[in-house]
Amino acid sequence: MILISHRGNINGRQEDLENTYDYIFAAIDKGYNVEIDIWVKNNKIFLGHDNPEYPCSIEFLGYQSTKLWIHAKNIEAVEFLSNYKQLNWFWHQEDTITLTSKGYIWAYPGKQPIEKSIAVMPELFNDSIDSCIGICSDYIENYG
Repeated sequence: MILISHRGNINGRQEDLENTYDYIFAAIDKGYNVEIDIWVKNNKIFLGHDNPEYPCSIEFLGYQSTKLWIHAKNIEAVEFLSNYKQLNWFWHQEDTITLTSKGYIWAYPGKQPIEKSIAVMPELFNDSIDSCIGICSDYIENYG
């Protein structure tokens, strides 16, 4: 089972820490993959959920590429990320599913069961995770 920390959270939301380098590295150091939010504005990369907040580098994304699930938050981010085949990224709004650039099925909360998918926040709707290959959650520590 692939265990993915949502924005660095492992045991509940810490909004002031989400998508920050230290928080992301702390989750990776505990053995989790991490879903992060990426914006690109004027050819510069930023981390942040609702807005581009924290400057980010392509070196960071490349160095951690096996651990990151990158949510492109704007069209510029999609255009930028499409140039980097080693990165695992996706775009979605409220779609039932989307496919990541590495071919994983990323499922919106409340849409399970979907075979071989990544269940996002299954605790919100008491989703079945029996047929999933991974989970992304703010409470990922509960699934380990």
